[in-house]
Amino acid sequence: MGRKYKFHDDRKLYFVTFTVIDWIDIFTRNEYTEIIYDSIKYCQQNKGLEVYAYCIMTNHIHLIIGSEHNVLSDIVRDFKSFTSRQIRKEIINNPIESRKVWTLDLMEKQGLANDRNKDFQFWQQHNHPIELSTNEMLDQRLNYIHQNPVKAGFVEKEEEWLNSSAGDYYGIRKGKIDLIFID
Repeated sequence: MGRKYKFHDDRKLYFVTFTVIDWIDIFTRNEYTEIIYDSIKYCQQNKGLEVYAYCIMTNHIHLIIGSEHNVLSDIVRDFKSFTSRQIRKEIINNPIESRKVWTLDLMEKQGLANDRNKDFQFWQQHNHPIELSTNEMLDQRLNYIHQNPVKAGFVEKEEEWLNSSAGDYYGIRKGKIDLIFID
């Protein structure tokens, strides 16, 4: 992984993407999406995570994040580790999960193929943090995040996607995550 994909300055804002292995559409079920929301809120309240924008798609998540006092790479590591374990547990215990065996087999196969894992893998290894060092970059990534469900054909207007901060930015609904708004 190149140096451009590291958190270099924890006082800056970063665009990050977390992608499910093999682009599995996990976040089509609310119970898995709720694990993401709960974990983000926990990181905000207990680890100093600042969230400026987000979009939870069916198989990946985009965020603009920062932290005043804590190491972002540690927060991201803990978030990915916790959510992967919780989502796996929820898949195992979900009596109506029709893709249970297939999903768990893929997670195990990916985990065993990766030396950094012990038994399974849920998230792809890299999050490619991009430092947003200019207002132009910040605006571009904010637009990209909110336009993601529109470009995927899920909604016509970005503010219609419920698992996104677009509704907050348009002032039409309060999302599930407390935001620091980008001016």
